[in-house]
Amino acid sequence: MRISVRDRIAPQCLAFLQEMLGSIHPRNFSFRLWDGSVWDAERGEPSRFTMVLRNPAALRTMFRSPSELSLGEAYLRNDLDVEGDIGSAFLLADRLVQMRMGFAGRLRCARLLLALPSSGRHRGARPSEGLRGPLHSMERDRQAVTYHYDVSNAFYSLWLDERMVYSCAYFTDPLDDLDSAQEAKLEYICRKLRLRRGERVLDIGCGWGGLVIHAASNYGVEAHGITLSRPQAELANERIRRAGLSGRCRVDVRDYRQIHARESYDKLVSVGMFEHVGESRLRGYFEGAFGMLRPGGVFLNHGIACNPGYPPLPGPAFADYYIFPDGQLLPLGATLRVAEECGFEVRDVESLREHYVLTLQHWGRRLEARREEACRAADERTYRLWRLYMAGAAHKFRTGRNSVYQALLSKPHRGESGLPLTREDWYAGVPSRLK
Repeated sequence: MRISVRDRIAPQCLAFLQEMLGSIHPRNFSFRLWDGSVWDAERGEPSRFTMVLRNPAALRTMFRSPSELSLGEAYLRNDLDVEGDIGSAFLLADRLVQMRMGFAGRLRCARLLLALPSSGRHRGARPSEGLRGPLHSMERDRQAVTYHYDVSNAFYSLWLDERMVYSCAYFTDPLDDLDSAQEAKLEYICRKLRLRRGERVLDIGCGWGGLVIHAASNYGVEAHGITLSRPQAELANERIRRAGLSGRCRVDVRDYRQIHARESYDKLVSVGMFEHVGESRLRGYFEGAFGMLRPGGVFLNHGIACNPGYPPLPGPAFADYYIFPDGQLLPLGATLRVAEECGFEVRDVESLREHYVLTLQHWGRRLEARREEACRAADERTYRLWRLYMAGAAHKFRTGRNSVYQALLSKPHRGESGLPLTREDWYAGVPSRLK
């Protein structure tokens, strides 16, 4: 029987995997090669996931110069796949990216990997490479945001909650369902803002309008939302009309830098938009918010932050190129310092890191359960992209590399904050899921 070149390579690759990863304990994962060969999990350990290498080039990618970006692109090309719990695969990915070997080990690795063929496929254009204009200019920000959010409303509706809230939910129990946890988050934000009937509220980066609808219908405020995504705004306004709130609620396609309504709003809120602002625009962002807010008002800024205590991973980050081009995560302290320099008083800061792990796990399971519909609403590549992104993001929140914070900022009036002495009113009389 004639043995193909691929079949001759497979045994060498299995031996290579044993040498490189055999010391991991517990080794609760498996590998399956292109010819069906399997390297099973450690005896006595259930396999949480199987890494599928569809060709020899996948092994070359994983070990020659591994990075978040190279591994992610190999997954997008389907050179490699993950069956089972994709979230657990990121522990292995971290080990690969941070792997350090002595000279002899590097030499053995190089000899095998250089003998393997490359995939022969070009990675294609990265979304970040298609952006034009100065970094964080209004036009370039519009391109970056619409790339991410204009995939299709139908795609997002498959795995978001019924209100299509695309930000960290609020759980009081890990068993809470996603719809309840997102409703709880909206209610919690409104209570932190201490909304009152007749107040004017601006939601910066309002998405599909979940918060402005909740605030207008439950608190009687005049709610104004802005987004850079036209499909988001169209669906949000359609939902507003169906709820009978057109007189008190609207969503516009507008950049936050195009709002010149000095001291026109009693309360401001920004949820999940802050990551797009960028370090170079921080001062303008907080100065603009301070100017729009009436004295005695408050601004709730909800956003993801990096943890400066964790050294950056080697190589470029996958999400920077494929998920949030031009997005930037900053340490919490750096952003609050700028907010204070612009006149705000920091009144409360709360981390919801564990809540985002739960949220992303819900999103990921819901997306995987509706894979065929997701591929029809977008395509297979988009499905794989978002599956990888959500699993990777959950891993970073779980390990503490990233966190998400709600910062309540006040604009005092002659030294008076207008806020009560305690947070008791945030919780008093709240349904049990919010306590």
